[in-house]
Amino acid sequence: MSRIGKQPITIPAGVDVRIEGTTVTVKGGKGELSRTLPSMMIIRQEGDQILVERPDDSREARSFHGLCRTLIDNMVVGVSAGFSKKLQLVGVGYRAALKDGDLELSLGYSHPVSVKAPEGITFEVPTQTEIIVSGPSKEDVGQAAANIRKWRKPEPYKGKGIRYEGERIRRKLGKAAKGD
Repeated sequence: MSRIGKQPITIPAGVDVRIEGTTVTVKGGKGELSRTLPSMMIIRQEGDQILVERPDDSREARSFHGLCRTLIDNMVVGVSAGFSKKLQLVGVGYRAALKDGDLELSLGYSHPVSVKAPEGITFEVPTQTEIIVSGPSKEDVGQAAANIRKWRKPEPYKGKGIRYEGERIRRKLGKAAKGD
């Protein structure tokens, strides 16, 4: 039995869950999320808990069991508490600013880079070198942060670029150290 899949999902107060066949819709204070899951999975609600069960022990059913439970749990957590990712800009002259809800980045290019916020995602810029991407969908928050990071990935020689908070960049020595 899947260790993750057999755990029940507790529904917090203020969150409404609708299960229609294999489509699960979760509505809460931060928004509404809906997802269609594989048809083989059995999803049922008992009081303030959601249970995900598999019909048999086939390889496919076992692989989907924990995945479906985690996807539903992420939806419940997302509409109640939300998700966020923090990015740091490291480099001389690298800075971020908000303009009309869009993110404007100065990354050493000849022009500023403008990033539009996807639907349901918000950007915050507490300082010029920090960006916080937040929203109810864990998948969308991660993708939006990855799209911002793609403009200047951290490079290994000087460490400049856009990195996730807490990310460690393995530094290389460069050609000056190879002279021996």
